[in-house]
Amino acid sequence: MSRVLLIEDDPGVRQGLELALTRHGYGVRAAETGEQGLDRLRADPPDVVVLDLMLPGIDGFEVCRRIRAAGNVPIIMLTARGDDMDVVVGLEAGADDYVVKPVQPRVLEARIRAVLRRTGREQAELERHRDLTVDRAGLVVTLRGEPVSLTPTELRLLLELSGTPGRVHSRQQLLESVWEHGYLGDSRLVDACVQRLRAKIEDDSAAPAYVQTVRGFGYRFGPV
Repeated sequence: MSRVLLIEDDPGVRQGLELALTRHGYGVRAAETGEQGLDRLRADPPDVVVLDLMLPGIDGFEVCRRIRAAGNVPIIMLTARGDDMDVVVGLEAGADDYVVKPVQPRVLEARIRAVLRRTGREQAELERHRDLTVDRAGLVVTLRGEPVSLTPTELRLLLELSGTPGRVHSRQQLLESVWEHGYLGDSRLVDACVQRLRAKIEDDSAAPAYVQTVRGFGYRFGPV
């Protein structure tokens, strides 16, 4: 049973999502504040966090940063309709995906399944790309022999790109293969994740050797 930590201050939304996810077979622990959520995460680490951005006390953005600083558990944020800046800031804080309120439980459950599947991709192969090594069987990435700590989404993005070096992947293709949903307006998910991945594997994010931008098309994997 996959474990979900739901951090949501609205009692109606919290109880409704907790009930719906439980019916889908998830073990759900709920928290109504960011502080409570962080305490529960430390006491019993979940498989995925569902995080409302608008929380009393410590807001969702800061909670997201603290969760990401402590580890790589997947984070799906809940955001109000039309708050594009909130989405951008949330992604920069380390969120893996987002769902717009009012939340449809079936949509959230599909996003949870997708983000959890990102940890299970299997391909028994050890790949070396200059200083970067990708162990597809063990899901381990090293740079100059040192392990690189990647979130499940960052790892799946790297696996997708590095599987076909030189091939250009559009943002739409990456949304469908990595995030498993293809609304083109979500292309910022791809761009934000690319930025975070570059910060971890590139010597110079402004002149990337591995994850390269093809202007007007998308991204491809080097190295050059």
